[in-house]
Amino acid sequence: MTEFRNSPAIAPPVGAYSHAVRTSGPGQWLHIAGQIGVDKQGALASGIQAQADAAWSNLVAILEDAGMGVQDLVKITTYLLDSNDLAAVNAVRKQYLGESRPAATLIVAKELARPEWLFEIEAVAFKPD
Repeated sequence: MTEFRNSPAIAPPVGAYSHAVRTSGPGQWLHIAGQIGVDKQGALASGIQAQADAAWSNLVAILEDAGMGVQDLVKITTYLLDSNDLAAVNAVRKQYLGESRPAATLIVAKELARPEWLFEIEAVAFKPD
């Protein structure tokens, strides 16, 4: 079972996420490595919105390959280089997550592993048996 929780003892989430996600019972965990904005052939998309879209598309493909979907995400960590890109990144995220609200962390980093990378996302998913 997966339960998305927002504690009434603290302020509500400032965005489209949950304070915490509790899982219980038997199930399958999937830890997804950081996904960047490259297509299936390894070509890097141009610009923050295109890179975010490609990275999210890769993440969803990994979930689907494991028999899961975005509703099974319990934690995501997003990395971007420029806080001015937050609106574009959030628009892409909304397209993929819909009403799903995993726990989430967003980090504005000085740089990622390669200078041409503008966006990266990693995730953890849980699917009850």
